[in-house]
Amino acid sequence: MATAAELAYVQREEEPILPAPRSEIGAFAWFRQNLFSSVGNSIVTIIAILFLAWVIPPIVRWAFVDAVWTGPDREVCLPEGVGACWAYVNAKFAQFIYGRYPIDERWRVNLTGILFVAGIVPMAIPSIPFKRLNAIFLLGVFPVAAVVLLTGGHFDISFDWLFGLLVVAALLSGLVVAMTTDVRERGLAGIVTLLAIAAAVVAFAYGDGRDTVGYFAGDVGRGGLVNARLVILVAGSAALIAGLVAILRTPGEPGAGRVGALWIGAGVLELVFFALTIDFGLRPVETQLWGGLLVTLVVAIIGMVTSLPLGILLALGRRSKMPVVRFLSVVFIEFWRGVPLITVLFMASVMLPVFLPPGVTFDKLLRALIGVALFTSAYIAEVVRGGLQAIPRGQYEAAAAMGLKFGPMMRLVVLPQALKIVIPGIVNSFISLFKDTSLVLIVGILDLLGTVQQGFNDANWTSSKTPATGYVFAAVVFWMFCFGMSRYSIYTENRLNTGHRRR
Repeated sequence: MATAAELAYVQREEEPILPAPRSEIGAFAWFRQNLFSSVGNSIVTIIAILFLAWVIPPIVRWAFVDAVWTGPDREVCLPEGVGACWAYVNAKFAQFIYGRYPIDERWRVNLTGILFVAGIVPMAIPSIPFKRLNAIFLLGVFPVAAVVLLTGGHFDISFDWLFGLLVVAALLSGLVVAMTTDVRERGLAGIVTLLAIAAAVVAFAYGDGRDTVGYFAGDVGRGGLVNARLVILVAGSAALIAGLVAILRTPGEPGAGRVGALWIGAGVLELVFFALTIDFGLRPVETQLWGGLLVTLVVAIIGMVTSLPLGILLALGRRSKMPVVRFLSVVFIEFWRGVPLITVLFMASVMLPVFLPPGVTFDKLLRALIGVALFTSAYIAEVVRGGLQAIPRGQYEAAAAMGLKFGPMMRLVVLPQALKIVIPGIVNSFISLFKDTSLVLIVGILDLLGTVQQGFNDANWTSSKTPATGYVFAAVVFWMFCFGMSRYSIYTENRLNTGHRRR
């Protein structure tokens, strides 16, 4: 009989690591887990496969096999059995992209697109450095460059706006000075405020006649002793320097950052106005000649960029403890959410000029952009408000316990968490806005879909296949942009999902 010592066994080598069962990895496992995990799912999968087998072959045959890809006119699309008339899309492709924008000036649209891609791609990729400089280019330099390139620049800007901008900045900074003891004792912001008011008065009194308020100053104001553009440049540069000095000379003071920010903003706006008045030698192109994908992207991008910050402000206003601010925010949001977008565009394009003083008018595209931005901001406000309500009260109390006031609390603690939560809702609103750009057709602005429909009236391409092909092309373009926004939204949401990581 064997003893215990003889029966003992000690394994001196590790067991080899065996591969996972084939039923748990690979394509077979994916199909089994996602498509055939139960009897019900298996039945639905089989029905879906049969439906796709019935639908896909005719679509492929119509779109590719029997399609006509090139041709001079509609004759190539008239024979029986012909599928999609891609020759029509090929012939009208430039018009679908640029509308009636002059052919010899389309390089400006291409350059604008290149600048936009050069700015948005580094912002969208987290690993690329210099985000702050890139944001300054994308939000500060690019809009001015795009306006100059697309329109030609050299705007005849009224001097009233510049005078009013300086006065408002001076009064606001003076208010900050009066409310901040430390900054008042330094005296720097007070001196800057007085100098700015003096500069505004000089600009008002000695403008070169491009203003409409100059008659208050008498004949001297109409004398043109000072060139308006020179005043704009000097005032903008002085305001920008004053803002930087206010921040650098008074570090850590409670009001220095506010005063500096006010003057930096005023200086930047003045310099933007100056840039828009420069004649760069570009041929002016009216917005009536814009069309196609150009208009679609302009309306969508401007609507997204302007509606997001405005919507955040409205959401904060609706949750404000100040009754007047809360009431005005609620009225604004409920009014714009209760009116269809098509009504907003119609009122902005047709009815607004009726209520304006004689001789005062706005560009039709600009009126549509304002209407779209205000409409979308109301929906963004409600989305952001849902995110603010989802933040636990403990976050507010913790921020208050650290001594943070309302502004820093929202900027540093609450809003980053709220915006992360509502990323799907914000992107959903942006996708809806991108698709709703087709509604500008109702006010005579031809976007991509409107340009495609206008091409149907061309006698050289009138056929039974042309409308279906044009609509499919427009649908594919819209799907590409919307799908791209959706996928990037999912990527951003997963990247920021630090609080609930999947295990």
